[in-house]
Amino acid sequence: MQDLKERVNDLFARLQKVKEAFNLIEKNKKVEILEAESSDPNLWSNQDNAKKVLRELSDLKKELSEVDDLTGTISTLKELSDESAITPDLEKEIVNVEKKLHEFELKSFLSGQYDTKCAIVGIFAGQGGTEAMDWTSMLLRMYLRFCERRGWTTQILDSTDGEEAGIKSITFKVEGLYAYGYLKGEAGTHRLVRQSPFNADKLRQTSFALVEDLPELGDTDLPDIEIKEEDLEWGFFRSSSKGGQNVQKVSTAVRLIHKPTGIAVTAQNERFQAQNRKIALDLLRGKLWLLKKVEEENTRKGIKGDYRPASWGTQIRSYVLHPYKMVKDLRTQVETGNPDAVLNGEIDEFIEAELKL
Repeated sequence: MQDLKERVNDLFARLQKVKEAFNLIEKNKKVEILEAESSDPNLWSNQDNAKKVLRELSDLKKELSEVDDLTGTISTLKELSDESAITPDLEKEIVNVEKKLHEFELKSFLSGQYDTKCAIVGIFAGQGGTEAMDWTSMLLRMYLRFCERRGWTTQILDSTDGEEAGIKSITFKVEGLYAYGYLKGEAGTHRLVRQSPFNADKLRQTSFALVEDLPELGDTDLPDIEIKEEDLEWGFFRSSSKGGQNVQKVSTAVRLIHKPTGIAVTAQNERFQAQNRKIALDLLRGKLWLLKKVEEENTRKGIKGDYRPASWGTQIRSYVLHPYKMVKDLRTQVETGNPDAVLNGEIDEFIEAELKL
């Protein structure tokens, strides 16, 4: 009984810290601003912006409502414990509240400027040929399952299939509050060691894939980054993705090169060229932001030389399926002997540990 009372008191103290970190006053002010924007009769003149406003408003209201509910539940538990009315039957409720509070504590680590944004994730096959392309498809499934479990929606923006199996490269958007904050630490090289399913001798094979994570940014998010039309080189081609006759027969796919930096992006999964052009610009905007961010960080650290975001040298995690089973994060040293669960999307332990670094 005393243990339950101590746990409730601990929950109450932790909640106060979480509410301070969340800056609820600012969040409520943001809701008021978004509500004013949502009632503007001209809102839907820009459908993309309207959708973003309504999505952000819905996410913020949901988050504030969850904080209110959590506050009410913990306050009730606190009153019961002070009156010595708490019983072992309430332990299940305490466990449930502890899980919810833990989730909010994690969010308190997401204080980056764009951590609340949706995410754009790219996965690219590296060394290993068909093996690496198959590994890319395995990582895609892992992330899609993780997003599904969190209630986030995903949309494929661009993809290129492998010649024999798997995926050469794929880019997808993750829509959900804090999607970028949670996924940004997944950027880097992921290494797989296993018996090859593509080799008759079942030889051990090492494959690599590169993951890149960007926030979804609009032109108003980056006032200090100007994308000039004369700096852009556009190319159009027929899509190789599965998208129906229009996508296959018309040059709807887009290739965009930013001439000053050499950054190139493609978008081909939408049915119309205008949609793919917008996606390409969003991808470029995110890559320019990341490049600028890391260059500034390198300047502070006195590092010189070229920089490639999420470069191949930045190995972050090893997934070993043979001769033993283990997944180990090389930054946090977190490891597990259950790679099947990890590849099924259970990567919370690794993400949480990286957030707390």
